[in-house]
Amino acid sequence: MDVQLKKSSSKEVLLDIRKSDISTLYIVQHELLKDPTVEFAGVVLKHPLTKEYAMRVNTSKGNPMKEIEKATKSSLGIFS
Repeated sequence: MDVQLKKSSSKEVLLDIRKSDISTLYIVQHELLKDPTVEFAGVVLKHPLTKEYAMRVNTSKGNPMKEIEKATKSSLGIFS
């Protein structure tokens, strides 16, 4: 999985993701939305032939990158 940070602020992060499967991103999105501080978490397929995705996360408080990290670790726990 290749991840590029496109935009970052104290309450919003926008990532471009390549070489991944959208189903794994949906699991991370689901885990993000369980957190009450996450106002928005979305994943979009930019183009079906290139398999490029965009993920945006907005939080009401706290660091959105920390929330993504926490949700990813929680997602990995589902499969172990």
